[in-house]
Amino acid sequence: MSIKEQLANDMKEAMKTKEKERLAVIRMVRGAIRQQEIDGKTELDDEAVIAVISKEVKMRKDSIVDFQNGGRDDLVAQNEAEIAFLMPYLPKQLTEDEVRELVKEAVEKTGASSPKDMGKVMGALMPKVKGRADGKMVNQLVKEALN
Repeated sequence: MSIKEQLANDMKEAMKTKEKERLAVIRMVRGAIRQQEIDGKTELDDEAVIAVISKEVKMRKDSIVDFQNGGRDDLVAQNEAEIAFLMPYLPKQLTEDEVRELVKEAVEKTGASSPKDMGKVMGALMPKVKGRADGKMVNQLVKEALN
């Protein structure tokens, strides 16, 4: 079953069980997926759907930081709940140690030795971690490995 089909089924289930918050999040992400399909004039496959969902999760994580700085605990809780609803649709996320190991392998494979080689390392690494790790964390670990 594709992720889009899973979202449709989960939306129906949320309607039946009257889970308003979950229903709102699923509708939002289905709308974002549909918008991408309209903009690109193409049907999205699971990989592209994962990219859309990852983008939505990232936007919420960024918002959480801003809301915490602004003292808006109500909005922090709302965004955390939305992230919790979205995470089951993403592949299992890599831990920091797993990413660190992949960074080490990529540095060895590319022969990178200085921060100037960061592009090579990121180019080799991102296809392996796409959708499974936060890009900021990957970027930071690559910088640490090259310094």
